[in-house]
Amino acid sequence: MSKTAPINMRVEPSQRDLLNRAAELSNMDRSTFILNAACREAENVLLDQRLFMVNEETFNGFESALDAPIPNAEKLKALLTSPSRWD
Repeated sequence: MSKTAPINMRVEPSQRDLLNRAAELSNMDRSTFILNAACREAENVLLDQRLFMVNEETFNGFESALDAPIPNAEKLKALLTSPSRWD
């Protein structure tokens, strides 16, 4: 894959030195180290949007709803066994 989109930033010398040391210990160049760390953090931010923390009472209610029988299961069965419109 060809890298064509530059990302530039200015940092304090102490920050650059810290990144250099960490990159060296990871056997990477500084750019690769920064990109890997930034992408990992970006994924965590996005995953946080899919993870919802709830108290025990709310979670128990959610679990109960999942465990409850499906109302009108015949309609659901028909829906799941019918051919897709795009097939």
